[in-house]
Amino acid sequence: MSTTRHPHEELITHLTRTSGLGPGEAARVVADVLSYFSEPVEEFVRRRHAELKARGLTNDEIFPRVAAELRMRRVAPPELSLRQLRRIVYG
Repeated sequence: MSTTRHPHEELITHLTRTSGLGPGEAARVVADVLSYFSEPVEEFVRRRHAELKARGLTNDEIFPRVAAELRMRRVAPPELSLRQLRRIVYG
């Protein structure tokens, strides 16, 4: 039996206690959330642009929305202008 502790053991314990998830499920949720918020800025911008474009939004609607979403990321990236966002997507 391993005595190595999970780096987010306290969070896993909290989720297990408050959500009804088992320890393994809680660990997977934590890993998924950390992975989601670890996405590099450029990948996030490209992914969100593609998702919103697929929903029929125009670039004039997309880029301000993506800029607002970036401010909500776990570790806020530097504020990017709409032009910088476009350059990430289109080069």
